[in-house]
Amino acid sequence: MLTASNFQKATNVSNTLRDKWYPHIAACMSAFQISTPLRQAHFLAQTGHESAGFQKVEEGLNYSENALTAMFGKRITPEQAKAFGRNALHPANQKMIASIIYANRNGNGLVDSGDGYRYRGRGLIQITGKDNYAALVKQLGADVVADPDLILGYRFAALSAAAWWKNHGLNEIADSDDVTRITRIINGGTFGLDDRKSRLIKAKGILCSR
Repeated sequence: MLTASNFQKATNVSNTLRDKWYPHIAACMSAFQISTPLRQAHFLAQTGHESAGFQKVEEGLNYSENALTAMFGKRITPEQAKAFGRNALHPANQKMIASIIYANRNGNGLVDSGDGYRYRGRGLIQITGKDNYAALVKQLGADVVADPDLILGYRFAALSAAAWWKNHGLNEIADSDDVTRITRIINGGTFGLDDRKSRLIKAKGILCSR
């Protein structure tokens, strides 16, 4: 059973973050069968990485012009990156950046719809895209399509992550201890894999050694 103390030790969060997050982490794990020490260790490692140590629940979009072309060159033109990315002439236009790079993906509409920004990454696992928000409405018992900012609160930030985790079969993959495969499903690649592995080693050392 996950306790407040071993949650804190497994994630290395402060006392303040422990007190804010633990009740919601415990509840979401119970609701979505993240029920073994190994499943819990993987969940905490991945959500810990995605949330920068349980400190953020909203995607950062303060990209520079150069970062936009390097990371999203297939989704944004050099002209758009120059116009909306952060450079010496102006700050990043985060609303336009998200609207462009997430347009016509995961149920989002065209750039002008604003869906890319409206359904930007939120929660402990960075739920992104209108379809992914819509898939959680029934499980969360809240219309996060109509009000996506609900996922910024502690309760739904945790519940949305756990629901998405279960819906994508990550409990079963965690049972096989395959951190790389879990990372690919969450991230679409292996970005941050070393940090995720490091967090997993720490979490397993606390949760799986008892």
